[in-house]
Amino acid sequence: MALDRSDRPDSTDPSRAETAGSPGEGVEEEAAPLALKILVAGGFGAGKTTLVGSVSEIRPLRTEEVLSAAGESVDDTAGLDRKAATTVAMDFGRITIRSGLSLYLFGTPGQDRFWFLWDDLSHGALGAVVIADTRRLADSFFAVDYFEDRRIPFVVAVNCFAGSQTYGALEVSRALDLDRGTPVVLCDARDRDSGKEVLIRLVEYAGRVHTARMLDAIS
Repeated sequence: MALDRSDRPDSTDPSRAETAGSPGEGVEEEAAPLALKILVAGGFGAGKTTLVGSVSEIRPLRTEEVLSAAGESVDDTAGLDRKAATTVAMDFGRITIRSGLSLYLFGTPGQDRFWFLWDDLSHGALGAVVIADTRRLADSFFAVDYFEDRRIPFVVAVNCFAGSQTYGALEVSRALDLDRGTPVVLCDARDRDSGKEVLIRLVEYAGRVHTARMLDAIS
């Protein structure tokens, strides 16, 4: 909003000149933009690429290869009749949660032959989202164990596929044997608002976990 002429400091007024000080003095500096690294993990075909693509405000980077007959012996596609491609390195996207806070999303490959990439991708991450498909819930165990072992805060996002049986958050938590307090959220990975809510929940949870650890360290 433009200042009215009467509101503008008068350089000829001595009283104003004394309080003006040097440029920028007394003016509160804006906080530097904050960018947080988030992993999106889970089993093969759970919806990781879909979630990153649905929430990203930039064109997502994808490293997908078409599924072929050669991979049938190593890629279990049972119940995934419509899946035609798979991530072989990572997905990448970005979303601004609010002014000054952006999330950089790194989607991990789901097959066990690509698990060696997870250590590099997880370096410096605030936390992770584990996408779970209740039709193939056992596929989520590796991701859950991985983040628990490395003390990386995570939430489980149950991707509610059409036609699949619906389970409550408590049932999923018990089935995955999650540590007490680990959030479980029901979502639709195709819907941007639903995916954004999952990410907000993760940032809030991870923030509490890291704060508690810092307080424990100094007490």
